[in-house]
Amino acid sequence: MFPSLMPLALAALAWVLLHVVVAGPLRPGLVHRLGLPGYRGLFSVLSAVALAALIWTYGRAPYVEFWPVSSTLALMPLLVMPVAVLLLVGSLRASNPTMAGPDMVLKGELPVRGMTKLTRHPMLWAFSLWAGSHMIANGDAAHWLLAGAILVTALNGMMSIDRKRAAQFGEQWQRFREKTSIWPLQAVLQGKVRLRWSDIRILDILISAVLYGVFIYGHEKLLGVPVFHP
Repeated sequence: MFPSLMPLALAALAWVLLHVVVAGPLRPGLVHRLGLPGYRGLFSVLSAVALAALIWTYGRAPYVEFWPVSSTLALMPLLVMPVAVLLLVGSLRASNPTMAGPDMVLKGELPVRGMTKLTRHPMLWAFSLWAGSHMIANGDAAHWLLAGAILVTALNGMMSIDRKRAAQFGEQWQRFREKTSIWPLQAVLQGKVRLRWSDIRILDILISAVLYGVFIYGHEKLLGVPVFHP
C-alpha cells in the first residue's frame, strides 16, 4: 500500500464498514437503544461524514496507474450513465418498496410498477453501474478505492434490503419478490411481470436527460476530470 493512498483507503474502509456492519448486524441493537428515528438520523449523519471523507481524500490521493486511460475505455461511462441516471430518477417514486422507510407510505400490497419491474433495486443498480463503468474507464488506484467502496456497499445493500423488507412485510414482500428480480430485466424475460411504456415515464426521461447533460457539462469543471479523452 502506498502511504499517500492510506487516507483514501481508510475512508473507503470506513464507508464500507458503516454500510455493511453498522447497517447490518449492529442495526437491531442500535434501533433498540436509539429508536428507529434516532438510528436513521445518526446513520444519515455518519453517512454524510463518511462520504465527505471519501471525496476529500480522493481529491488528494496520488495517481497510481494500473492501466493507461484510453478513449475506448472512456466510452464505457458515457454509454452506461444514461441508463444509470434513468434508474436513479425512476427509483425515487414513493411507491418503490425498496426505498428507505416504505412503512411510512405503503399500505396493502406492495406495488410492482415503474423501475421495480426492471429490477427491485433500481437505485442501487444506478450506483453499481456508475461505479463499475468508472472502474473500467479509470485504471488507477484512487478511482478503484472510491468506486470500489460504492460498488461493494451497493451490491451488499441489495441483499440487506431484501432481508429487512422480508422481516418487515412478510408475505407481502414474498409476493413482491416473486414478481421481481435483482438482476435487471430477469423478471421481464422470465415472464413474471410485463413491462409497459407507461412504467418509464416521459417526465423521468426528460429529468434524466437534463441531469446527464449537467453531469457531462460539470464533470471537468467540478471534478477536474475530463469526460472525453483524446
